Amino acid sequence: MSEDISKINYREVIEYSLDPLIVHTDLKIIYVNNAAEVFFKGKREDIIGASPLDIFHESSKSAIHKRIQSAYAKPAEVIEESIFKLDGTTADVELYCHPVFIGKTKAIQTYVRDISEKKESERKNREMMDQIHELSATLVPLLNGIAVLPLVGSIEGERAKHLLQLVPAKAKQQDVQCLIIDFSGIYQLDKVVTDYLFKIHNVLSMLGIESIFTGMRPELAMEAIEMDISLLSSPTMSTVKDALDYLGVH
Repeated sequence: MSEDISKINYREVIEYSLDPLIVHTDLKIIYVNNAAEVFFKGKREDIIGASPLDIFHESSKSAIHKRIQSAYAKPAEVIEESIFKLDGTTADVELYCHPVFIGKTKAIQTYVRDISEKKESERKNREMMDQIHELSATLVPLLNGIAVLPLVGSIEGERAKHLLQLVPAKAKQQDVQCLIIDFSGIYQLDKVVTDYLFKIHNVLSMLGIESIFTGMRPELAMEAIEMDISLLSSPTMSTVKDALDYLGVH
């Protein structure tokens, strides 16, 4: 026999939720659960009666106010925000809110999920990828005015985009007059990546920097032909040594 759902104690349900929960109406907090007390580092009496807008940065308050007003009609979508705790520290959170009746009063119930560790992990991953992209765009000086860009491993669209942003600027900074772009460490090409690589060639040309392509194995050359890449106006050599011979360096 099923139990009467009306006998479920709503307050007990949300009190023991592991996620911080805030109930507010007319921009006034009327209830927080135990998890919210712990998360916001304050006592219940310090939170109840305050405005839910108080936890947000000034730049976000207008948008959050509109979001709260619309949530009286239907649940709002999950958003990410940076909020303040009572001790002045900040946290990155996911917020979800929906309408709820407390007796005859229509209120908003807001769920707060701490994603600070996730955001910090994402930030560290971005920094690591930036460092990888920076290293992947390292120009190795060979002689005065001559440098080589060794392309190694898999190049996807994002890495190719970073190469376009970094390589011409570095070549100019290092006073490179001829850049040897070596493909010997690349095993696969696709149209997007190839487009970026030839954009690098074109930008270098506009800067007055000659580019020479080396190390393109037969299978890569076949892929280039299949993609109808016929704009290769710079010299193509088998090896970096051949490129240096071509430049008169012995």
